[in-house]
Amino acid sequence: MHQHDHARLERIGMPEAVLCGTKTVDQVRAIAVELASSSNGPRLLTRLGDEQLDALPQAVLDRLDDDRTSLTAFLDGTLPERSGTVAVVAAGTSDASVATEAARTLRFSGVHCELIVDVGVAGLWRLEARLDEIRSADIVIAVAGMDAALVSVLGGLVAAPVVAVPTSVGYGVAAGGTAALHSALASCAQGVTVVNIDNGFGAACAAVRMLSLVGGGR
Repeated sequence: MHQHDHARLERIGMPEAVLCGTKTVDQVRAIAVELASSSNGPRLLTRLGDEQLDALPQAVLDRLDDDRTSLTAFLDGTLPERSGTVAVVAAGTSDASVATEAARTLRFSGVHCELIVDVGVAGLWRLEARLDEIRSADIVIAVAGMDAALVSVLGGLVAAPVVAVPTSVGYGVAAGGTAALHSALASCAQGVTVVNIDNGFGAACAAVRMLSLVGGGR
């Protein structure tokens, strides 16, 4: 059985999140019912598949804020608002699911987030048109597949911390996201941080930790 980490919010400023994608339908149902029966505050469910969602009892569904693009769900609302802003910048609409996972995780965490999609380097004018908005954020999350060139471009244009999320979007040598990951890791832009392939949740959590150090607080 799943052992819930109810003290995680107190320890690190973020509650335990439930990764549903690697669990069976019955396991997710049991965990969601148990969480709903407790009074330990909001919870975030990630990679919540359609079949898993459909299997949840109506009493739990009534308390969920669900999003099918990101496959995330908020159980019992969100955390209190924190100071600070994050721009989640995605190269293409194909990266929207990962970018939205990051944005939803931030919103669950009480962080104001601007989601900016389809500003990849194939049309630099689109990125230039949004630069002032991106530069106004305290932290930038760059989400990109293929060659992940957006990561280095943003790293050279904005002063804020840049957290890169390589995605599995691509074909040929870019299939699976390894090329994007290697490109982000090899970026010549100074100080870019890189999380795992398709890990929008992890990038958002990194941003929450950063904001906590500079006054975003718990």
